[in-house]
Amino acid sequence: MGGPTIVWFRRDLRLADNPALAAAAAAGMVIPVFFYDEAVDALGGASRWWLHHSLAALDRSLASLGSRLLLRRGPAVDTLVALVRESGATAVCWNRTFLPALDRADETIAATLKAAGVGSRRYGTNLLHAPETLLTRAGRPYQVFTPFWNALRQQLIDPPAAAPERLPAPAQWPAGEALAEWGLLPATPDWAAGIRESWSPGELGAQERLEYFALAAYGERRDFPAENASSRLSPHLAWGELSPRQAWHGVAGREGAEPFLRELAWREFSYHLLHHFPSMADHPLRREFAVFPWRDDPASMAAWRQGRTGYPMVDAGMRELWQTGWMHNRVRMVAASFLVKHLLLPWQEGERWFRDTLVDADPASNAANWQWVAGCGADAAPFFRIFNPVLQGEKFDPAGRYVRRWLPELAALPDKFIHRPWEAPPEVLAKAGVVLGETYPFPIVDHAVARRRALAGFAALRGERG
Repeated sequence: MGGPTIVWFRRDLRLADNPALAAAAAAGMVIPVFFYDEAVDALGGASRWWLHHSLAALDRSLASLGSRLLLRRGPAVDTLVALVRESGATAVCWNRTFLPALDRADETIAATLKAAGVGSRRYGTNLLHAPETLLTRAGRPYQVFTPFWNALRQQLIDPPAAAPERLPAPAQWPAGEALAEWGLLPATPDWAAGIRESWSPGELGAQERLEYFALAAYGERRDFPAENASSRLSPHLAWGELSPRQAWHGVAGREGAEPFLRELAWREFSYHLLHHFPSMADHPLRREFAVFPWRDDPASMAAWRQGRTGYPMVDAGMRELWQTGWMHNRVRMVAASFLVKHLLLPWQEGERWFRDTLVDADPASNAANWQWVAGCGADAAPFFRIFNPVLQGEKFDPAGRYVRRWLPELAALPDKFIHRPWEAPPEVLAKAGVVLGETYPFPIVDHAVARRRALAGFAALRGERG
């Protein structure tokens, strides 16, 4: 009998629709392993929390099949080669992340294993289609979403595969590390209480969300943050607890599926962009924005991060983010637009903050969405389209339920003033217990003034005269 096959888990923390795991299970003995390399992963605090619990859930799932998850720290190539030698493994299987730096590293790892006489096989179900396989007729990457969506809709999406029924264990397990030793969870202070109450990491939690979220209301109500109309599948997709194929086929054919499938396609579009433009997280796709006249204003940045801008819709979103590790998508657009266009602060700073605080901090979607809001990315919203946070609040949170939940200091204000407390008469503020400048801040910038400043910056970028 040959040696065991190592299955290298990364952002594919699931048993079902996992071709690397299925191939290893069909070959014989399996050693599932996850390597944690802090220098490469560079995860934000919320992502580290999620990873801890997702790995624990994966280990429990593997145990139900007679296996376990081996944990080791260190650079993947060195740690993997050492594990091959210790275990006598004759093959290694893994799935692509479709992250450019890791894809390049995969080639080095495959070559190193080949030189050591060890076979390797790489699979790709973390996207619906590999980026190199979905191109324009001219052989170029799509940079506009609608043509990309139309092309994707014409492709066959393979159905997801079931999980293996059992995983043969090796005769002797190599030594591993305890998950608690990695220090992924916050210690002092423990800021994760709200995140713990809001999420159930792991494959089971992902499958339950997919089955029970209100798909029929998704298209019509998902823009209203006070309602439970979002799928909230994004962190499960980001960590591969759910594959895109599972999500696609889980809703296809059901009432209300089309808007959700488009959102899956936006995720796909983001990954294809990142594959073709690897520097997307740091550099604008539209090169002229490299010299945009961004401001340097640490005080405004701090106010935005803390949810103290004086604009309730923005502040509610930033408080929700800090407490739960997530923010409603409509509010993300409003908060991001406020940072970039009201405060004229660099979109890269917002991208980094979201990367640190979001449990769904997906490298491709985060960068693509920030560039979209800033007007410097693919198929981006024009820079001159500037969200008015007051009107956005009144349109999508007309009764103020979302704002009242996350800004309890404003809870007693009438609906008329919940999104513009600075316009409330003194007697209304007093009755609601609101003292502007003390219990809640005045707006840190006037919308009309900020809009004119942003448009002037955009005009300067294009070389226009006032």
